[in-house]
Amino acid sequence: MSNTNTVTVKLVRSPIGCKEDHRATVRGLGLRKLNSTSTLQDTPAVRGMINKISYLVQVL
Repeated sequence: MSNTNTVTVKLVRSPIGCKEDHRATVRGLGLRKLNSTSTLQDTPAVRGMINKISYLVQVL
């Protein structure tokens, strides 16, 4: 296996009442319910998605 950098994201606030595109970003990161986590490759696209919804998630 290659050593690729990963980032783990945890959903800590509910996307209810947020903009529709922010909810879509949460789903795009693979997050469903509160406290769910997703491990993703550390790419600029993923970092941009995390930055967009930084008030909803926690980076572990």
